[in-house]
Amino acid sequence: MSQDGAHGRYAGRAIANNRYQLRDLLGEGGMASVHLAHDTVLDRPVAIKTLHTELGREQAFRERFRREAQAVAKLTHTNIVSVFDTGEDTLDGTTMPYIVMEYVEGRPLGSVLDEDVRQYGAMPADKALKITADVLAALEISHEMGLVHRDIKPGNVMMTKRGVVKVMDFGIARAMQSGVTSMTQTGMVVGTPQYLSPEQALGRGVDARSDLYSVGIMLFQLVTGRLPFDADSPLAIAYAHVQEEPVAASSINRSLPPAVDALIARALKKNPNERFPSADSMRDECLRVAASFQAAAPSIVPGAQTSSGAGVGSAVFPPVDQATPAPAGPVQTPYQPAPNPYGTPTPPPSPAYGYPQQGGYQAPTPAPNAYASTPPPYNITPQHAPASGGGGGRGNRPVILGSIIVSVVAVGGLIAALTLNGGGTDDDAKGGGSASTSSTPSGYRTGDAGRTVETTECTEPRESYNDPDKVEMPDFQFKNWDSVLKCLQAAGWKYTDKDYPENTYGQGTVMNQFPTAGTDFDPKEPPDMEFGVSTGLPAS
Repeated sequence: MSQDGAHGRYAGRAIANNRYQLRDLLGEGGMASVHLAHDTVLDRPVAIKTLHTELGREQAFRERFRREAQAVAKLTHTNIVSVFDTGEDTLDGTTMPYIVMEYVEGRPLGSVLDEDVRQYGAMPADKALKITADVLAALEISHEMGLVHRDIKPGNVMMTKRGVVKVMDFGIARAMQSGVTSMTQTGMVVGTPQYLSPEQALGRGVDARSDLYSVGIMLFQLVTGRLPFDADSPLAIAYAHVQEEPVAASSINRSLPPAVDALIARALKKNPNERFPSADSMRDECLRVAASFQAAAPSIVPGAQTSSGAGVGSAVFPPVDQATPAPAGPVQTPYQPAPNPYGTPTPPPSPAYGYPQQGGYQAPTPAPNAYASTPPPYNITPQHAPASGGGGGRGNRPVILGSIIVSVVAVGGLIAALTLNGGGTDDDAKGGGSASTSSTPSGYRTGDAGRTVETTECTEPRESYNDPDKVEMPDFQFKNWDSVLKCLQAAGWKYTDKDYPENTYGQGTVMNQFPTAGTDFDPKEPPDMEFGVSTGLPAS
């Protein structure tokens, strides 16, 4: 039975002992198909995602997929598509894992963008920022529970008829990463190339900041009508994510203010430590920027390109949908901005871009020719090969990028890798010095005591997806050291800490950890752990 059309033939069939009756096929992607279905027990419409046949062949995948779906079912938020049930059934002699989800009456964000591109040339910036803020609100909830989405893109964001944003497909990429042995060989990456973070493209471990990079790609796409990195091969796109700097969005859409350029630039930093520290902080900045400028219709520059072409041959990057290209000149359809949904307008942003204003953060003085001070260097330590899945439209279906990507990118990207890994040696970390007890030293900054970690993260760590006898190292980075200390002591784990001179995140913030988050270890023989804790003082 071929994959194409196989799931479309399931319409009219029933699964789960006839509880769910499959009806119209709503859409298909590289991993799954989605049907409108009727829940005969609760008498309500639901959406059922049926994974393609090859994904259900391995028992290990089906078990991990079930466990991941259970974790996702705990996510409750206005901007997250609810998961009601999961299981597997046999149709036409093949095992078919499925997920029962909330049925959202609406359309994918990609469809909304296509309409705005036809009408205005791109999505109006205030609308794009509000949608992005809602996506980030959903991600903040998932990140707090330790779930990294890994495949944020317009195809995984729904817009209801009332304009409510709904993010879907949490957890599927995680199950893909750990469950299908044929797809998780060393160096392999499963994902949508146009939205991969550099660390995903290199086959390295990912955390919440990888999602923020994908959100930055999506925001660029919304406000310009095209992608920052695109080419005719997945390898070329992955190379661009690692090697190329994106153009300013305002070079394509002249109506964008500098604050939007700065926001996107920070989200798309190659070094994860230079991005926003959390989805919540990026969301705050989206709302601040949206409230700080006068909304205007997009003004698309004719013939603007999104790449210098370095590292990707002579590829010319087209708009996202060639069937509906951006207008050649300024659009004629007037845009009427919606009333400001964020309350009282805030003053215009300062010329220099700063860190989001939230509890515990103070705006540092920006470095020359930079949007913000550079946080500590990114420690590029190889980890388990991450993965990312989900559906997609023309030109951005999920693909499997083999170890050839790592090899080819490594040749051309060695300099970039060394740059990302530069600095931050043990010797450097010891040069901080303690704060004076008589007065506040120049440049001293306190950390955010509210960024805590629950003790259960240590006493009940997450079970490994690779070995049922092991658990995963919790993510302590950017958390308050006092709360991390209580967590470690509750579990009886051994640790050492050292001063880390920096004043961006503030005194008492964990800046790095070893082993890194997500590392598998035997809970009966936990490793000795090391932490770099901010002194709140700038490096001398």
